[in-house]
Amino acid sequence: MTRPGLAAFAIRACPAALVMAAIFYFSHQTGDDLNSLLPWFQRWVPSMMSFDWGHFVSYFGLALAFLWAFGESRPSWRTQAAVVLLCGLYGLTDEYHQRFVPGRSPDLADLRNDMIGAALAMLFVRLPGISALFSFLVRRLIPGARR
Repeated sequence: MTRPGLAAFAIRACPAALVMAAIFYFSHQTGDDLNSLLPWFQRWVPSMMSFDWGHFVSYFGLALAFLWAFGESRPSWRTQAAVVLLCGLYGLTDEYHQRFVPGRSPDLADLRNDMIGAALAMLFVRLPGISALFSFLVRRLIPGARR
């Protein structure tokens, strides 16, 4: 990657860095702090009591931000698989980090929800209308985007 290419990638990666920082912030909250938020949501969707929507939504967003960082207007399946893998790796570090936060612990179900969110984000951008919108935005907003 040339220096201008590296600088462009660094700029494109800013949304992913911000999403990762937000995930880290919420991951660093104690169990008591987070437990005050969950009952509100679970009251609205009681059938999803065992599904952690916070992880799903966070990693859905992280996957889209990682995909943006790649700068491809029509991302390949290989690129999308790399995005899901990156989300999984970050999810592993997130679960490890939770070992050191009072009232939190690593949980494979959380990692599962992370990966479901990332994978569904990649399927979401494959939908015809969403794919066209994503392609348009990448071409318009990212100078030198790969087609």
